[in-house]
Parts: sequence; C-alpha cells; structure tokens
Amino acid sequence: MTTDFGTLGVPAPLVATLAADGKTTPFPIQIDTLPDTLAGRDVLGRGRTGSGKTLAFSLPLVARLGTGLAGGARRPGLPLALILAPTRELATQIAAVVTPLADAYDLTVTTIYGGVSQNRQVAALKAGVDIVVACPGRLEDLMGQRLISLDAIEITVIDEADHMADLGFLPGVTRILAATPAGGQRLLFSATLDNGVDKLVKRFLHNPVMHSVNEIDEPPVKMTHHVFGVEGVEAKKELVQRLASGTGRRILFMRTKHHAKKLAQQLTASGIPAVDLHGNLSQPQRDRNLAAFSDGSVRVLVATDVAARGVHVDDVDLVVHVDPPTEHKAYLHRSGRTARAGSEGDVVTLVLPAQEKDVAQLMRKAGIEATIRKVTADAAPVATLVGEIAAYVKPEPRAPKQQQGGGGRSQGANAQRKRAARGERDAAQLQHADRPRRDRSGRPAASGQRSNAGGQARSSSGRSGSGSGRSAAPRSGSTPVYTSSSSAPQGNPAAADAGRTAPPAEASGGPDAARPVAQIKERGSQVKEHRSQIKERGAAGGPIRPRNRRESHPFLDLGRTLLELGRAGTRAARSRVPRSQPSTPTEASAARRRVPRPPSSSAWKAADDASAGVTQVISSAS
Repeated sequence: MTTDFGTLGVPAPLVATLAADGKTTPFPIQIDTLPDTLAGRDVLGRGRTGSGKTLAFSLPLVARLGTGLAGGARRPGLPLALILAPTRELATQIAAVVTPLADAYDLTVTTIYGGVSQNRQVAALKAGVDIVVACPGRLEDLMGQRLISLDAIEITVIDEADHMADLGFLPGVTRILAATPAGGQRLLFSATLDNGVDKLVKRFLHNPVMHSVNEIDEPPVKMTHHVFGVEGVEAKKELVQRLASGTGRRILFMRTKHHAKKLAQQLTASGIPAVDLHGNLSQPQRDRNLAAFSDGSVRVLVATDVAARGVHVDDVDLVVHVDPPTEHKAYLHRSGRTARAGSEGDVVTLVLPAQEKDVAQLMRKAGIEATIRKVTADAAPVATLVGEIAAYVKPEPRAPKQQQGGGGRSQGANAQRKRAARGERDAAQLQHADRPRRDRSGRPAASGQRSNAGGQARSSSGRSGSGSGRSAAPRSGSTPVYTSSSSAPQGNPAAADAGRTAPPAEASGGPDAARPVAQIKERGSQVKEHRSQIKERGAAGGPIRPRNRRESHPFLDLGRTLLELGRAGTRAARSRVPRSQPSTPTEASAARRRVPRPPSSSAWKAADDASAGVTQVISSAS
C-alpha cells in the first residue's frame, strides 16, 4: 500500500502545493514523524543528511499555524513559530522550503542571520511576521535590542542540533529556548545526540517521541564511493580538472577558503565555469554564487565545509573530496550533497601517497568499503565518471582591481576644492615657465646678484651683509673674528693687530664661481704663514700655546683660518648650483626665512675645540 501525504494527515492546501512541486511520495522520516508532529507532540527526529528532515518539520509547522494557531492580526515583533539553523545557507534553504507552504495559508516568513544589515530584518519584524527562520547569533542580538520577543512562540524547531553543538551555539540555543513559552511544541532534528544535544532534549522536550531513520554512520544505498590515488600534486591538478569537465553538476570540497577560491579561479580560466562558497564571502556573494550553481549558470561549485550541511541542490551527479576531511562525520555530510531524496550519485576522494593511511581509517569509521586505485586523468574509471565533456566556455576578462588607499577619485567637496586649487597653481606655473627654476634652499643664483626684500646684498654663502650673516659684535671675553661671509665694520681695531690676519671684507656685488677658489688659495697661504710663526716662536723659547683667549697668538689665527678654509670649500661647492631671483614678495619673504641663522655659542665652542686639536698636532710635530 502506497502512503501519500494526504493519508498522513497533511491538509489539502499543502498537499496541492507539494503536488505542484512534484512531491507526492513522502520519505521514511516524514512517514514516521508526521502523525505525531501534526498532533502537537514534541518529537526528536534522527536521520542523516538528505533524508527529508526539512519537509518533515515544515509541514506540521505550517499546517498547525494555518489551521488554528495563527488566528488574529499580526503583532510587530511577536512571531508565532521559530526555526533555528546553524548556518546562513541552511536558514536560506529552510526558508525556501517553508515559504511556498506558508503562502497557502497567507503566512509570512522571514530570515534572521548575521553577515548582512539588520535593517531589512527589523522592518519585517515591525510589519509583523508569522514564521522566523534564524541563526542563534543575530537572533540574540535582536532580542537584546528588544526588537523581537519570543513570548508568543507556539512551535519551536531546532534543525541540525549536533552541528550547532560543533559550532559552539548550544549556550545561545539554551537561552533562546528558555525565552519561549514552556507549553509550546518543540521539534528537534539531529543526526546524533552527542556534544550536549541530549541535555537540550532532557530540559526542553516534554515526553518526546523519538524517530530514528538512516543513522549518520549509514551511507545512502544509492551512493557509490571511489578512492583514487595520485602520484603527486601536478597529477592531482590534472585529475581535478578532468573530473570537473563533465556536463553535470559537481561539488568540489577543499579544506581551506584560500584554496577553494584559487581552484574556482583556475577552473574558470581553463574554460570550466566555477564559483566558490566559503566563509570569507559576504552573504550577497554566497547567495549569488549558490544561485548561479542552482540555475545552471555554472556547473562546478568549489566549497569548504560551510557547504557540507544545508546546501540542497537537485541533480548533483558528483562530489569530489579534493582535500579529504579529517573526521568521518564531515565526510558523510560532504558526500550527502549527492544521492539526495532517493537519487543516485558518486563520491570521489583524491589521495596523495602520504594520505593513504589516514583515508583508510576515515573510510573504516564511516562504514565504507572502498579500495585505493592508482589512476591518472586519462584512466578509464575517470572517463566513466566524467561522461560527456562540456563545451569550452571562454572566461570573461577580469576587471582591473582598484588600488587600495587612494586608487579612486573622491567626489567630496573638500577633494573638489583641492583639485581646483591645484589647477590654478598649475596654470600659474605655466605662465612663468620661461623663468629659471626656483631653488628651495634660499641660496643665490649662479649669475647676477640676488637681493632680499630689504634691498641688501646677498653674499656667495646666501647670507645677508647685515643682519643675516654672523653678528659683528664680539663675544664676551674674546676678540672679534670676521668670516668671509660678513664684512668687518669700518675702523675695526682688530683688523690692524700685529700677528692677526683678518680676511678681507667682501664687496657688495654678487659672487662668482671663481671667488671661493681664490679664498681657498688665500687661506692656504695664511695657514703656511701661521705655521712658520709658531715654529719661530718655539725656536725662540716662547710658549707655543696662548695663555688665554685674549692674547694675540699665531696659533689662534691658525685655528680660525683652518675653519674658514673649510667654509670656503663649502661655498665653492654651493656656488656651482644655478638659482633664480625671487619674482614675488612672497618668494622673497620665503627666501629670507631660509637664510641660515648666525652661529650659536656652541658653534664657537666647536671652533675652539678644533683649534685645541690643531695645537696638539703641532706640538707633536715640533
């Protein structure tokens, strides 16, 4: 005797909706659970992935709400039914199953999960909703914001409870269940009862009826398992590309998100359209890629374990474990993406030589008998699985990647003002393009005299004749010393002292390239003269060192002359750099600010220390 949904007590509107979708024969778990769930009893259902659990709890939920529990107007933030799912993908899949059934009774359905803005979810709650399909994390956030209340929940469903335990969601699930009315109906569907799931059952389910169909450790009868051994990484790449080249839908599982994305790009570049599905994608990207795989736009889905549960796509011919999982339950959940709802499917596991021992243990725990066969991409078993080769699809050119941090063009008001200012500045520079290049150092030009804003002459070192160079006032306790970059005042008595050599004052005219060279020669002759004077004094029995700084002594003249010799060399090098005259008062002011400051007391001390060093050298030589 054939059992249909009508004989199990499913209302006629829902039977018609199922028939329009081509679902007329219930699966074993639906046959076992529907009489109790439609009667309002708490049910614990155990079954492997792909056994039809989603429809097993969706039918009684909609049927009870539509026939008696959903009377009256909807109230904002007070749903009547709650379905908890561990992942966004599973929540989306459940909502896709429940929505057509809910439409038969004019019930509304919304999804609540993280990874997207909550604005749409909040708007749906404020408008009033009957059925909420939610992930625990975002649901608790909205509860904390008092945007949703579970006080009116009549039916609570927990799907994939064991997976929630693996993800660490049980504390949140416990708090959510505690917020629902104690007298409501609760349905829990799980593959196993370990990792704390049994505690949820004992605390929140009242006299539950347990139904177990197709344990997790029991693989589907119509699923064929193949284990292919490859010699190396290159051979594995060729085999993966060959397995993905068929015309049917394929799901390729990788261990990491990076490798999943990389493999999808490589397959697409080789003419096999593929999309990736992993945790690094936003929810819109996940939905877009999964929709492309479901509608046939692409035929290959490269995924991590995030797609091992909750992703239901019809007619998946082949599942390939490119990277074998580390746990046998993960293997069975991955493999459950094919051979669903009584259909047939093949599962291929690729094994490198170093992985053979681990894969053998994995198969033993999963209850699968399969031997490792060494194959290549051209082997006959591979050709049988691939079947007809799909036509080459030319990949679309990739859009150039926008540079991060300044690659774009801002359209803000501040950016527009800056661009306008730059345009005016560039136009002004074009008008003065015939002028010599302006030097930022403030040094005078190579030819002609460069005057500051006050009309005072600039020396070859870039210092002003008065006020800008070294001050002519004597230091306290020392005789005035004048450099080649500053002019001695008229009637200076220090310049006439016997035995002291004062450098000649510079003319007010602009410097030329030959003048620093002449100064170097002059200072060199003065150094020789001072040395000879020191030797003569030593030979006459006089003191080589001066008794104090005020004493006129050729040694002091030697040290200061050596210092001026170095400065003259620096000016000679600078004089070779061409410069231009300041053309505006602003430029002249900036040039004055760039004039070096007069030497400080520390500079004078450094000169005296240099003179002391020269004294030591001369003493040792004499």
